[in-house]
Amino acid sequence: MASRLQLPGDDSVTLRVTHSNIKRFSADVRFSLEMTVESVKEKLWKKCGTAVESMLLELYDDTGSKVCDVSDVMKPFGFYSPQEGYRLHIIDLDPSSVTSGGWLEDTSLVEKYTISEEAYNKLDNNVRKFKEKMASQNPQTKGNKLPENYMEDLCANIKVGDRCEVEPGEKRGIIKFVGRAEDLGPGFWVGIQYDEPLGKHDGMVKGKRYFDCPPQHGAMLRPDKVKVGDYPERDPFEEEEI
Repeated sequence: MASRLQLPGDDSVTLRVTHSNIKRFSADVRFSLEMTVESVKEKLWKKCGTAVESMLLELYDDTGSKVCDVSDVMKPFGFYSPQEGYRLHIIDLDPSSVTSGGWLEDTSLVEKYTISEEAYNKLDNNVRKFKEKMASQNPQTKGNKLPENYMEDLCANIKVGDRCEVEPGEKRGIIKFVGRAEDLGPGFWVGIQYDEPLGKHDGMVKGKRYFDCPPQHGAMLRPDKVKVGDYPERDPFEEEEI
């Protein structure tokens, strides 16, 4: 195991992160070499849900060979000499973890709440009544008759690979899809992979895959909710200026 920090000036590294329980989880994450291992675990907790105290980290080189266990939470991450292109593997040691048993990947394991059609119609406020009200107030959307090129003009400057920010909430991510999604409605849609697990899916919506991303990181939105530009990934552990 290397026992020295990387060269001065090389103060961050991008690693491929994988998870023992979430087979589809795979993300490129940038880490500061000056972060403690505990801070690295806290950053990963926000991305995958594994508790810091239940997290074992393994470092693999670009050939797939294990380099070491990243075990000392008080040491700076750079002590273990991670290199660009290496892989950091998360092992969740908690058998009752939210990530165990495939719950975050297989929605068929989640018990669904059901309501009869009669009971649903008796509700004072439901989605169906809301849509009917909106349709009556907006002739353009009455009967869901949106034009096939709805919001196409707003996609002119949006392309796959762009960084973006989404309103409301100022959530940041990367554009993964731009185009029509007939199952979601007429017009144009934008698929986004959020930097944090703030989404609803992994790029598959209503049984159709529009793009690939880690579970709970994906969203499909209308382009008027998306701003592209220089929106780097936020570091929740970066100290504020005094």
